Amino acid sequence: MRLVTFTRGDGVERAGALLDNDQLVIDLQAAHRHVQGGESAALSSVLKLVEGGEDALQLARTLLSKSPSAAIIPRSDVRLRAPIQPPPQMRDCSCFELHLRQAFAAARKARALRSDDPEATLKAMNTRADDRVIETFNRQPIYYKCNRFAVIGADDEFLWPSFSKALDFELEFGCYIGKKGKDISRDKAGEHIVGFTIFNDMSARDAQAAEMPGMLGPAKSKDFDTANIMGPCLVTCDELGDPYDLDMVARVNGEEWGRGNTRDMRWQFEDVIAHVSRSETLYPGEFLGSGTVGNGCGLEQLRYLKPGDLVELEVEGIGILRTQVGTVP
Repeated sequence: MRLVTFTRGDGVERAGALLDNDQLVIDLQAAHRHVQGGESAALSSVLKLVEGGEDALQLARTLLSKSPSAAIIPRSDVRLRAPIQPPPQMRDCSCFELHLRQAFAAARKARALRSDDPEATLKAMNTRADDRVIETFNRQPIYYKCNRFAVIGADDEFLWPSFSKALDFELEFGCYIGKKGKDISRDKAGEHIVGFTIFNDMSARDAQAAEMPGMLGPAKSKDFDTANIMGPCLVTCDELGDPYDLDMVARVNGEEWGRGNTRDMRWQFEDVIAHVSRSETLYPGEFLGSGTVGNGCGLEQLRYLKPGDLVELEVEGIGILRTQVGTVP
């Protein structure tokens, strides 16, 4: 299934699913009223659907198989929010080594370009701090907790943060937890994933450069309203197939800026779940980001966004997450 949270003219959030090559949306609660009569609490939101487990998901599949015409809406008539907005918790991991290496190299180059002799400055730079991060990355999964209240969807408005002049996108995908668990083993971790979506982790690179020397990781550079863009849908595991062989492409104004593949993840979501759940309970609806795929952001090319740019992030089997960049306040 390709689950979505959507609104219509009344602004009420509803649980639905995409149909007909994503050109139609089925209102699952409306379908339930037409097929079985009455309403189902499990269909009141995508989060409730996930929390309801396999019984609730099977109910949704049954309604999809019947697809009463009275419950079908053109995609153009709805506003897609994030699949779960907000998620109960969200963590963004770093799973792609190439991105780390290229981002560190680009940041050093950017600093060197501000000097009188960029070539000599770059050559003389100490890389020990970056090397330590790579060593840690290869030893265990690393992640930070995001601002879940900054989550928006495909049709929500993105707002340029007032404190930044170097705004960047980040091409990621992520998984949603579907079953509560603690101390989950790696071989059982896949059973706790309900599905996947695309994640655009918008980043203020100038703010990030200022705060990272504090050694606590990214904070204000990624914590601002509308920074965490997800969608267009939550694709359930049974529909997506192998999540570790998906092409990922980033475009800005129709121009390809970078591409990669999920097969290049140093840490897969099963590794992350096993790590995060040590002595810590994970709950249905929680989100885990993959981190940026190699070549999946502007920083790696020392290119940044401009007001009005259209960012398109595509992950094979999930779709395209489009975001219009807002104006500078």
